[in-house]
Amino acid sequence: MSLNVIDLIKGQLGPNLVSQAASQLGESESGISKAIGGLLPVVVGGLANNHNNPAVLDAVSDASSSGVLGNLLGSSSNNSFISNLLSTIFGDKLNGLISSIATYAGISNNSSSSLLNLVTAATLGSVGKYAADNNLDKSGISNLLNDQKSVVSGLLPAGLSLASLNMGDWDARYKFDNDGDAIQMPSEEEPKVQVTRSTAPNGTFPERNNDSGGSIWKWLLPLLLLIAAGYFIWKQCEKKETTITTTVTDSGTVVTDTVNSVSSADTTAAPAVAKVDENIDLNGTTLKGYKGGMEDMMITFLKSGSYKNAANDAALKDTWYDFDHVNFKSGKGNELEAGSEGQLQNLVAILKAYPEAKIKIGGYTDKTGNESLNLKISKERANYIKDWLGKQGVGAQVLEAEGYGSQFAKVDAKASDEERKTDRKMSVRFAK
Repeated sequence: MSLNVIDLIKGQLGPNLVSQAASQLGESESGISKAIGGLLPVVVGGLANNHNNPAVLDAVSDASSSGVLGNLLGSSSNNSFISNLLSTIFGDKLNGLISSIATYAGISNNSSSSLLNLVTAATLGSVGKYAADNNLDKSGISNLLNDQKSVVSGLLPAGLSLASLNMGDWDARYKFDNDGDAIQMPSEEEPKVQVTRSTAPNGTFPERNNDSGGSIWKWLLPLLLLIAAGYFIWKQCEKKETTITTTVTDSGTVVTDTVNSVSSADTTAAPAVAKVDENIDLNGTTLKGYKGGMEDMMITFLKSGSYKNAANDAALKDTWYDFDHVNFKSGKGNELEAGSEGQLQNLVAILKAYPEAKIKIGGYTDKTGNESLNLKISKERANYIKDWLGKQGVGAQVLEAEGYGSQFAKVDAKASDEERKTDRKMSVRFAK
């Protein structure tokens, strides 16, 4: 399975940046989030379709040293280089794309254009950083971008399609597929249809033989319909997977709950529509987070009185909540990815709203690499979050931080990076 570079970019476009962009552009945060969710797969798809373009490869190669990720709002606004690159990628479809996203998200065309530049800068910076970290040359970058054709086509949010973005011709000429075949360009000439006149004697027409072609369709058409119906039912059943949540107890055992999942991480292998932050109510205070995400589930648990009524820590230790937005830089135990602090601020707000609540932090890695190093990094990351929360005035509510390394990882080390990412996470649970 190919690496989905959209997962690399999401960490750069978290709640803090959405809030700043909304303030700077004079738009609602929901509109900004909606626009970004629509632009991400389009930009990545555009780069994928130009994976051999020297201008694209130069832009990605130079992005890692340009510092673009450190100042996305500043570096992406009025950036003629990015504007020229977008014109190269989308051509005469660019204005239609900007207008369609503006209508879809309920924002102005100027805001849509600025966000397109911002998303493009975030994409170039994220892919450039990944390429630098993994020593990819331009050939490797080209292959990485080309691989996105197999994952990006299903990521447009509901309500958007390439046709609705005034990009129907682009869709036809640059078809996303999964088989790696060469892209088939449509023919420049329409086929000519020849019309002949019957010369049957006396103006009569030959009698149609209904026993040949017609009789075949009498049984072939129902058979084809039956096959199509069976395939549809099979695909629907394939989608209905049981949600399984694996949690780690303090005794080191693994508890599997096949009914009530509290993990907010996406564990499916198929590409998913980009999540969009929504308003989460915290006793009258609005937080930005996913419905069904970490904040939403923790607040629901606290409001229900379940924490207050828990007799002891044993009643709480089997339920962990995964962070949606908190990510550390590759191989680092003390450096957060940009956009990660927003969700930590949300956790601070929750703890301050419920001062009696206590928590424990857990860090996990996948099965790759040296296990002693995995334990060290996961412990450092858990302690980093504990110390960070302490600096925000809620340190007394964080009882413990523990790193488990790859002890509870489920995905084989030889699996793709996309599959292994479910094992790389930071989690939190309530404690007493």
